[in-house]
Order: sequence, then structure tokens, then C-alpha cells
Amino acid sequence: MSTASPMLEELLSQKCEDIAKGSKPIIIPTIESNLSVLSGWDTPLNYAHIHKTFQFKNYHQTVAFVNAVTWLAHKEDHHPKICFDYNSCEISLSTHNVGGLTMNDMIMAAKINALLED
Repeated sequence: MSTASPMLEELLSQKCEDIAKGSKPIIIPTIESNLSVLSGWDTPLNYAHIHKTFQFKNYHQTVAFVNAVTWLAHKEDHHPKICFDYNSCEISLSTHNVGGLTMNDMIMAAKINALLED
């Protein structure tokens, strides 16, 4: 039995979609609502992107996580900014075609979090 909220389950069940250039970003209440179920993700005051820093025990775990995220990004065709060092990885998501956030960013954040769940 899953303990995830219905909103989180919905995000995990979706796939990223093509976003036409010039489309509008999602509105702030939608961003805030989604962030409430995306553990550890945050956004700056301008709501231009979401980001999270993941901590690991060593370089091997960090690189394994980065590789898993890149595989997921390829599969979903939605590519985050990834910065990592020995035991941490910061991921930032936004949709360049809209100059802000879309549901693709929320879907990817949920799926990235799920990589580390038991």
C-alpha cells in the first residue's frame, strides 16, 4: 500500500509532454500546491525554477544518482541542470520554452525524488 498523496501519485503516473514555445508557465498557486508534495524542493521568489540539493555518503553514490537522473531525463525528454561534487548534487528544473515552470518540472521532481525511495 502506497503512502504517497493522491497528488504525488498523479505526478508519478504522468509523462513529460512537448511544450510549445510561447506557452505560458503554470501559475504560482499551482506551483505552491505541487511543491507541498515534493519533499525538499524549493523555488526562489521569482518562481523561475525549482531546485533541490541531495546529499550522499561518497562520490560513487553521487555519480550513480547523477547517472540515474540523466537516464530519467532522457526517457522523459526533460533535462535538468545538474551540479555535483563529492557528496552532493544540486538539481534545478525549469522549462526554457516558457521561461518558467510547467507541469513537466513537477513531474520530473517527483520522479527524481522517487529514485531514492525504498
